[in-house]
Amino acid sequence: MKISLDGKRALVTGANSGIGQAIAQGLARAGALVAINYVTRPEAAEQVARGIGAGKALTVEADVTDERQVQAMFGKLDQAWGGLDVLVNCAGIDGKRAFGWEVDCETWRRVIEVNLFGAFNCARQALQRMVQQKSGVVLNVSSVHEVIPWSGYSAYTASKAGLAMLTKTLAQEAAPHGVRVLAIAPGAIRTPINEEVWSDHSMLNDLLAKIPEGRMGSVEDVADVAVLLASDAARYMTGSSVYVDGGMTLFPSFTHGG
Repeated sequence: MKISLDGKRALVTGANSGIGQAIAQGLARAGALVAINYVTRPEAAEQVARGIGAGKALTVEADVTDERQVQAMFGKLDQAWGGLDVLVNCAGIDGKRAFGWEVDCETWRRVIEVNLFGAFNCARQALQRMVQQKSGVVLNVSSVHEVIPWSGYSAYTASKAGLAMLTKTLAQEAAPHGVRVLAIAPGAIRTPINEEVWSDHSMLNDLLAKIPEGRMGSVEDVADVAVLLASDAARYMTGSSVYVDGGMTLFPSFTHGG
């Protein structure tokens, strides 16, 4: 089965590095026009756009937590493309590790603002357009930590659990209008952000013990699923969280019994 996104217009937030970059590149390879959102490192966003090719990509700056900036970003896409067919909410942060009774409220709030409010701000703008045109797909990049607690990262886990239920509710609202909303929940994906873990032998072994497949995922593992879900091959899927985790959510410590 050949997956084609020819003629589709896509926006990927946080697309100047890591998983977001890989998803942007994957959508482009499938034929989509891709807008690369960034809030820092514009040179990295431009490099991603150049790699995709002239006329096939553009860069758009916006802090997804700022409603006005998000509205302006979508206005630019309206001017450039006349609308949007695919939104991938990938912008996110995990914050500094601290127990719930130690973390300061401003740090905790910032994680929620980026991961949950940011996704909502963009989804809201996208759905206003998609519902009107009776078609479109919103993909929210969640995490296995929407269901797995992560000590020291209560804001992150709360934001991802919230994103999972936001996905389901928006999917329920949008389905009668021909619009699908899904979440992709990656597990341990090898990126520069977690290099401290995979470059340390003991930390890596500890992590791999949590993954039944015995390896970290690649950004391409996530991007391939995003392309599939954005395409008509997934036309009867909406409201689900699709785990791309090598089995991390299967409680691997119970492999040999309780």
